[in-house]
Amino acid sequence: MEEALSLRDPAGNRIAAVLAEPQLRTDHIAVLCHGFLSHKNSTSNHSLADLLKQRGIASFRFDCFGHGDSDGPFAKLTTTLAVAQARAALAYVVDRGYRRLALVGSSFGGLVSLLAAAEWTGLHHSTPATVPALACLALKCPVVDFGEELRLELGEKGLQEWQRTNTIPDLHGGPSRLPLDYAFYEDCLTRIAYEPARTIAAPTLIVQGDRDEYVPLHQSQRLYASLPGPKRLAILPGADHRFTNPSDFQRMLTLITDWITTPPAS
Repeated sequence: MEEALSLRDPAGNRIAAVLAEPQLRTDHIAVLCHGFLSHKNSTSNHSLADLLKQRGIASFRFDCFGHGDSDGPFAKLTTTLAVAQARAALAYVVDRGYRRLALVGSSFGGLVSLLAAAEWTGLHHSTPATVPALACLALKCPVVDFGEELRLELGEKGLQEWQRTNTIPDLHGGPSRLPLDYAFYEDCLTRIAYEPARTIAAPTLIVQGDRDEYVPLHQSQRLYASLPGPKRLAILPGADHRFTNPSDFQRMLTLITDWITTPPAS
């Protein structure tokens, strides 16, 4: 069963979401954070929701600010705003009675998930009775330092044009430029996830292809070294950022689904 719903972030912005539940009641749920310029109903999110339902696990997927059916505009997006929305999603599912929480992030959603997980961990330590610990974290080709990725993608001239026009090229290869305030980049410089990751004890899976054309592989490798808890880094030979090869896509889905179903003990 799937339920379309909406909630509000701390600033009052409406977040559009879908709650997918298995037939039998469960307290186990995965919150899915999509990537930059993606949306809650991406192929990856739909496929994960279906596989998790088969395992008796619920899922909650939502559109980040400026994406899909959520409030915007996209031009005002920042990582800080997206992290607040991921935390709002976690709080919402806890209010619905879920206690075993998995957080799943794709690309930019991986950065959002890491930062939200670190903040959620701090809340759990201060109020464990009302804020359950994360059961696990699963990251698909996560951005850890988006500022670095943007510098590599745009170069110095591209950054200067961004600052001058408050627009960026479509990072997915489209012909037009997208409105996005330069404040997004400035916020990225303060929202790098290596140090916050050191506070995350939840079992964490990282899946990335060694042919990822967007996120540098060294970010996942450095992230893996930073994580203190149970962890796995799965590097898929030949896989690109979107796992466009069907066998790579299925392997990625299986790794994430298995990790959420039976994560190693913390």
